[in-house]
Amino acid sequence: MAIRTTVDIPEPLHDRLRHRAESSGTSIRSLIVRAIEQAYTEPKKKKRVTGPLIRFSGKVGPRFPVDENPHDLILP
Repeated sequence: MAIRTTVDIPEPLHDRLRHRAESSGTSIRSLIVRAIEQAYTEPKKKKRVTGPLIRFSGKVGPRFPVDENPHDLILP
């Protein structure tokens, strides 16, 4: 079901829309609907990050810390 709405479009913009519609063989309505659909598309689902976020080239800290000191987990 379509909903009718009224929008005031400045005359220079309406002229450009009319010329674009004529040159592409379509209607002003279809140009406006297509522009709105492109502007408000659903965001694409983002891919999960599987690799390391930070590249590190240096000495790696201990894999299994001996004590429970949290500073042992921080890389130098």
